[in-house]
Amino acid sequence: ERLRRAVARLLQLAQRHQARRLVLAGGADGFSPEALEAVVESLLLTAYQFTPYFKETPPFSLEEVEILSPDSPARELALQRGQSRAEATIVARDLVNEPPNVLTATELSRRAEQLGAQYGFAVEVLRKPRIQSLKMGGLLAVNAGSLEPPTFTIMEYAAPGHEQDAPLVLVGKGVVFDTGGLSLKPTANSMDFMKADMGGAAAVIGAMCGIAAEGLPGRVIGLVPATDNRPGVRAYAPGDVIRMYDGSTVEVLNTDAEGRMILADALAYAKQYQPRLVIDLATLTGAAVVAIGSPGIAMMRTAPDADRDRLLAAGEAVYERCVELPLWDEYRDMLKSDIADLKNIGGSEAGAITAGKFLEHFTDYPWIHLDIAAPSWRKSPDSYRSKNGTGVGVRLLIDFAARMWAAPAS
Repeated sequence: ERLRRAVARLLQLAQRHQARRLVLAGGADGFSPEALEAVVESLLLTAYQFTPYFKETPPFSLEEVEILSPDSPARELALQRGQSRAEATIVARDLVNEPPNVLTATELSRRAEQLGAQYGFAVEVLRKPRIQSLKMGGLLAVNAGSLEPPTFTIMEYAAPGHEQDAPLVLVGKGVVFDTGGLSLKPTANSMDFMKADMGGAAAVIGAMCGIAAEGLPGRVIGLVPATDNRPGVRAYAPGDVIRMYDGSTVEVLNTDAEGRMILADALAYAKQYQPRLVIDLATLTGAAVVAIGSPGIAMMRTAPDADRDRLLAAGEAVYERCVELPLWDEYRDMLKSDIADLKNIGGSEAGAITAGKFLEHFTDYPWIHLDIAAPSWRKSPDSYRSKNGTGVGVRLLIDFAARMWAAPAS
């Protein structure tokens, strides 16, 4: 991480002085493969700019970067890995940074289809009639106030010989804009960056690109339920009872707790794949931000310790660190409803955990929940982490998948 930050600082200084060429030397023996990967990641992520909507593209003086390091197969692989992981992160950044009048649920699915064709993974998009026939009540309820239809995007990558493997399933929250619905967000400027409420979906799509680009030896399914959440005349309301995809009923007490509603349907849908492990990512709760602040990702799980340990190690390696929060049985009591199987909020205490406990209800497989609300969006840049969408979760998922598939089968 220190090397990534040092390279970012050098690149920023070079740009400030309008340098056209930058040469990086790794000492007498050159950069190690691990260091070379970090250097390439930092260069590409620091240089990132989101420019599609400028009349004139902001200037960037640097034309060439040369990295002095001896050639070797390991270094070549590291260079390719650093490039593919940075580019996958940029995929996610671009998606998060798109304005909500452009990136509707339909457009998000179309982008996933384009990326699947580019990177070599299969994509199927379920449209509203199919979502209705599947009775995905959570996704349909959140979408009810919108003029834009929902989508449910299914992505699949399998390395040759791994087509029948029990998959790693990645689920990403795809709320492309969140007003809070009828429980309208109350604080000033709180909607200014709500286009970023699909950061989990962006991370899953980016991770699919990176995993496919690296040709990792396994099978992965990506699921993205997508909609906006608006206070239209048909919007779902506090007091409604919604029947979910798995048949469970949910009493809605806050329409701004919408992410868990669409994730619940996706998590229940994931059961059909008989997954090896399911990981969901979501900009889910402000409570996670309060609990651990901007540096960390809140993690909850029913998965075995070995999966937790791999995820923690991946988080340290890519510096997207995870903090485990408990899922004690007592938190389930906070979700009890008088008229339904559960309610969609748990009160003022432990908001990040009760959101995770809500999601757990819809799982019956090894599962990890990652609340990325804190690090997915930045109001100012931090080294190689860009202002606005950061693409957090992409490198974490790719590194975790590589570790999981490298480990001996248990």
